[in-house]
Amino acid sequence: MTAPTTPHVDIHRAGDRMKTRISWLDSKHSFSFGQHYDPDNTHHGVLMVNNDDIVMPGQGFDTHPHRDMEIVTWVLRGSLVHQDSIGHSGVIYPGLAQRMSAGTGILHSEKNDSWRLAGSQHDEHAEPVRFIQMWVLPDEPGISPGYEQLEIDDELMRGGLVPVASGMPAHRNQSAITIANRGAALHVARLQPGGSVQLPRPPTCIFSSHRAKCRWRERGSSPRVTRSGSPRRAVSDCPPTPRPRCWSGRCTAASAADRRRGSTVDRDRAAERRGRGDREDG
Repeated sequence: MTAPTTPHVDIHRAGDRMKTRISWLDSKHSFSFGQHYDPDNTHHGVLMVNNDDIVMPGQGFDTHPHRDMEIVTWVLRGSLVHQDSIGHSGVIYPGLAQRMSAGTGILHSEKNDSWRLAGSQHDEHAEPVRFIQMWVLPDEPGISPGYEQLEIDDELMRGGLVPVASGMPAHRNQSAITIANRGAALHVARLQPGGSVQLPRPPTCIFSSHRAKCRWRERGSSPRVTRSGSPRRAVSDCPPTPRPRCWSGRCTAASAADRRRGSTVDRDRAAERRGRGDREDG
C-alpha cells in the first residue's frame, strides 16, 4: 500500500542564492553552477540549472559548447541575441519562448547586442537584459541538436499559467514549445497586483516569483501578488521520505537514477569548466 504524500512548502529568498558578479554579468544560481559547487545542491529532479542573469549592453556569453541538455530561455526585460552552429540567429525578447536542444553537441553564443545584427552602431542601447535560463535533462542522450521559439505574449495577457516549454503529452496541443522530456513542463504567469494562480500538482514542483512579492496560501495552491519587491521561491507536493532533501525552496527525495544522472552532468560541467577556465557560460 502506497503511503499518502504529505505536501511540504519551503520558502527561500532570492538573496540567499549563489551569485556570480563580474563587470558585465550579475548571475544568481539556484543550484551549483560554474565555480559554485555544493554537493547537496546540484539539481532538482531533471532540472539541472535555474539561473537568473543580467547582462550589460554590448556584452554576453561568447561561443561555447553544450550537449545532452534541453535549454529554455525566457527574457524578462531587454533583448538577447542567440546565434548557434546549426544556423539559427535571432533576438529573444519578453513574450518569446526559446528552446535549444544541445543533443549530440552544439555551439552557441548569447549577447546583449541586438543593434549589431543590423550592422549599425546608431541604434546601440544602454539597457541591460535580464533573462531566466533553465536546463532540463532529456529523456535520452544523443538526440539531434535542434531549436524552437514561439511567441506566447497573447496567451500571457489572458492571465493564468501558460505552458512555456513542455514534453508532457497533455500540453501537445497547447502553446508550449517542446522539450525532449515527457515528465517536465515549465509554466509562466503574469499576475496583476492581487491576482492569484493555481499551481500544478506534480510529485515535485518549483515556483519562482521574479518581479514581485507573493503571499503563499496553505497547501501551496495560490501565491498572491502584493507589491513589487524581492522574489521568493517555494515548492509543494513533495513525496514523503525518511530523510528529505530540502534546499533553496525545493524538497524532494532524489531517486537513484536522478543521482546517477546528476553525477554524470556534474562530471560534464567540471570538464567544461576545465576547458574554458574561469569564464561563465549560459
